[in-house]
Amino acid sequence: MTEAAIFDIDGVLVDSPHERAWGETLQRLMNTRWADIASDSRYAPGRYTSEVYQQVVSGKPRQEGAAALLEYFGIPDPDGRRTQELCDLKQQMMVELIERDEFTAFEDGLRFILALKARGMKLAAASSSKNANRMLERVFLQPFCERQCLQLPFVTAQTRLIDLFDANVCGRDFARGKPHPEIFLTAAVLLKIPPDRCVVIEDAPSGVQAAKAGGMRCIGVARRDDSDLLRAAGADWVVTSLDEVNLEEL
Repeated sequence: MTEAAIFDIDGVLVDSPHERAWGETLQRLMNTRWADIASDSRYAPGRYTSEVYQQVVSGKPRQEGAAALLEYFGIPDPDGRRTQELCDLKQQMMVELIERDEFTAFEDGLRFILALKARGMKLAAASSSKNANRMLERVFLQPFCERQCLQLPFVTAQTRLIDLFDANVCGRDFARGKPHPEIFLTAAVLLKIPPDRCVVIEDAPSGVQAAKAGGMRCIGVARRDDSDLLRAAGADWVVTSLDEVNLEEL
């Protein structure tokens, strides 16, 4: 029996500007401050793709994602300074994009989480991103419910997406990031629900691996034509839209 749902945020509930911010920041650095090493690396703007983002960066804490991106493109970083510089500039861009509301909430994700809330399911937010809460705080639910003709007693004019969660561990500094299950296990403890009665909703292979390592079932959301990657990571269900999930089966 499933008693709780633990949500990754980026790529599941919101279409965040993370992929754009990583790519544009790296390109800016390679064209300016790091121009002297560009020819010795494997980097070119066209080589940073959605597939690279999904396989190399997505789902990881910021430092790990930046380091993995530099390693992927063969950009030397012997003392970690370039990793930190990439992190800092990328974060500045993320804050600017979020404050300009240059992100959207996935409608299927909103329908799904509202349906679970209405059924009394315990909900947790568990994203490695330190920007997740910024986005959750900016999504007000009443306009969406009005468009969808949904009348839910727990949604008022002030209700934001962040308010639906019974536990929130987004952006915490854990000793080990995904694919280690620590973030999801912590969410389960806060919900007071055993891991085997939790389902994780993820869009990144590292997140799927984390869920399975924690003894949880996992729904993989393949928004980037990456169903095979999510299945290979161990997802119990793979969907392209959360509208496809059978709530009775879940």
